[in-house]
Amino acid sequence: MPGPDDRRLSEIEYHLHREDPRFADALDAGRPRRPREYRPGRAWLLLATALAVLGAGPFLAHGLLIATGLVMAGIAAGLCDPHRRGRPDRHLPPRSWPR
Repeated sequence: MPGPDDRRLSEIEYHLHREDPRFADALDAGRPRRPREYRPGRAWLLLATALAVLGAGPFLAHGLLIATGLVMAGIAAGLCDPHRRGRPDRHLPPRSWPR
């Protein structure tokens, strides 16, 4: 006879498989792998590209390449943060005066 928590566990399993199927399949096989947020492969590739563009900027004396490299490096640094989705949204403080 199914328990009261079986439905909730089934929902968790469904959402986990939908969010990161490779992680869920590896758990089913008994050989877990890192979740998607701890696999920053694309972020490292973007960071390497950003550093190459940033290095080419001064070499070619082109300011747009320097700016592009800095922006790309900032984006890559943000992608390397594994807890970027877990942060709470910023909310403005309530106004003290009515409009």
